[in-house]
Amino acid sequence: MSEVHLKDALETLKSTGVRITPQRHAILEFMIHSTAHPTADDIYRALEKTFPNMSVATVYNNLRVFKSAGLVKELTYGDSSSRFDFVTNDHYHVICNDCGKIVDFHYPGLDEVEQLASHVTGFQVDYHRLEIYGTCQQCSGKSAQAQ
Repeated sequence: MSEVHLKDALETLKSTGVRITPQRHAILEFMIHSTAHPTADDIYRALEKTFPNMSVATVYNNLRVFKSAGLVKELTYGDSSSRFDFVTNDHYHVICNDCGKIVDFHYPGLDEVEQLASHVTGFQVDYHRLEIYGTCQQCSGKSAQAQ
């Protein structure tokens, strides 16, 4: 399935006039296979051995290109580093307070939130974002072992 995503993403970039460089291809492929919502620095560290001349700025600039093309979402949480998500369909995130791990989940009942918010407030709603915070299983296990 990821090969289909890669092919579609490459076609999207080509249709907008974006040249497909080896680095761009590798960053896109990494994003498609990643479920960790990586930062630009995470991607850089994963690919630096393959592309020793690539910089973090190159990664970040390519992520901006992907974002403009609608291929990735940028997730900001008030700290200095953005995380990026290849899954651009509507979904939500559960975030570990201890390690920062982010896990996707979908809950269809929340799809009506925008309609209700628009109806109650009169706003034209563009989008919404839901985040749930807690402790992941790995961190919960560490905490239990420390006691």
